[in-house]
Amino acid sequence: MAHGPTYRVKFRRRREGKTNYYRRKRLLQSRGSRLVVRKTNSRIIVQVIDAKVVGDNTVASAISSELAGFGWSAGVANLPAAYLTGFLAGLRAKARGIETAIMDVGLHPPIRGSKLYAALKGAVDAGLDVPHNPEVLPDESRSSGEHIVQAYQYVTEKKKDSHHFTVVGKKKTNITTIPKQFDKTKKAMLEIPKANLKKKKKKPAAKKAAPKKPAAKKVKKEKPSEKAPRAVPRKPKPKKLVSRGKGKKGKRKR
Repeated sequence: MAHGPTYRVKFRRRREGKTNYYRRKRLLQSRGSRLVVRKTNSRIIVQVIDAKVVGDNTVASAISSELAGFGWSAGVANLPAAYLTGFLAGLRAKARGIETAIMDVGLHPPIRGSKLYAALKGAVDAGLDVPHNPEVLPDESRSSGEHIVQAYQYVTEKKKDSHHFTVVGKKKTNITTIPKQFDKTKKAMLEIPKANLKKKKKKPAAKKAAPKKPAAKKVKKEKPSEKAPRAVPRKPKPKKLVSRGKGKKGKRKR
């Protein structure tokens, strides 16, 4: 770490490697909404955010874990799940008056045909206007999950001892039906009433703490009516006088 009187400490999120403030500044200078796409090992998160002086305001959002409510039973961190999450976020943003947005991938590497751009394709298909190059978007076969079916068939036929798809097999999910599930889930999202798309999720109410039991009152000790007699201090014994001579006096010689 640098030292010296002119060294300036970086912002906390910059030190933690969470925010690139140079890129964020360029995005905010557009004064438009941002289509924020984030991915983890277990889910995909898509948000439409407006930047304000007091902080970022999330206008619409969708998480891949919500797909189960629309008939999706496959994994929620793969490429078709990313497309459907972006599609759902785009529908909600359109219903709430957002027409255009700018892609914000954060610190994720912008790889062509990745989950980030699958979510972008879903938002664009939902009617959101996001400037992009069509070459970075995945094709229709990958968006619907056909590549997952092909990989599953290859592993089960030629590599029977492989450990791929073990987690999916435990959940008893039929991988070969992922393209059909994709179409079914997308159709179910298009049938969502506009009034429901406008509604924002209510935060779960905080659990009220159980009322505390009143503390037992302390029993006051009864004061004695008559005070005990005060103890009389003893007088100190007088100190013995010791001569200041050099040692004990001997007997006089006669």
